[in-house]
Amino acid sequence: MKSNNLKKRLEGKVAIIVGAGQQPGETPGNGKATAIRFAQEGATLLLVDINEAWVNDTYEAVKEFGGQASIFIADVTQEDNCKAIAKTAIERYGRIDILHYNVGRSKGDRKTVDMDAQMWDEIMNMNLKGMFMTCKAVLPQMIAQKSGSIINISSTSSFAARPTITYKTSKGAINTMTQHIAMENAPYGVRANAILPGLIDTPMAIERRAAERGVSRDVIRAEREVLVPMRKMGSAWDVANAAVFLASDEANYITGVLIPVDGGLLLKAG
Repeated sequence: MKSNNLKKRLEGKVAIIVGAGQQPGETPGNGKATAIRFAQEGATLLLVDINEAWVNDTYEAVKEFGGQASIFIADVTQEDNCKAIAKTAIERYGRIDILHYNVGRSKGDRKTVDMDAQMWDEIMNMNLKGMFMTCKAVLPQMIAQKSGSIINISSTSSFAARPTITYKTSKGAINTMTQHIAMENAPYGVRANAILPGLIDTPMAIERRAAERGVSRDVIRAEREVLVPMRKMGSAWDVANAAVFLASDEANYITGVLIPVDGGLLLKAG
């Protein structure tokens, strides 16, 4: 007989979501959607972002679902801030079971001959160095626990052709860094995996492009949808659901994998 009191998939787990804030826009971003799904599945959350207004938006949404959460404001380009993220999670909740790193930017990227070295550093510091420093900060606690799940948000751009250099390079490095962390820490029961979103309908993907070109959001969406074999953009919920699986015990024998959430987009590249 099936029980009506099924355990939630992340019940009893403490999750740090870095980049949890919700940018203004018509649709939820990956950070907000993941926070809501983690809360629905019973996780206790430390919601981390540099923008207090954006992370407050996510916090209020999580509370609507009865989730237990708190906020921490941090700049992931600063190592002392990354150390403080881990320290705060331990002080507030006693452990760290999940690190979900969702911070990234492409704004300011250019083709190689036009790329400014200082802008290269800014993008790399946020997309790659911040991820490295945050992983480094949480690993001692996970190793001590003999368990933990690190989920890094990469991109299909790490494999597919792209007109600019820095974002693609940073995401490719995220893939290899994630695999290294997985191999290095597997003996301690710590898993590390990456999600590679494709063309996802989030404010980061839609709002800036529409504003820069002076066209409607629907024009941007239509241009992107025809590129996808499934003929539609994904949503932040698609990314969040993949994250729930990787964070859960259902994935306890999965580490070092790169999971595209892309509607078949990478299949077009072979």
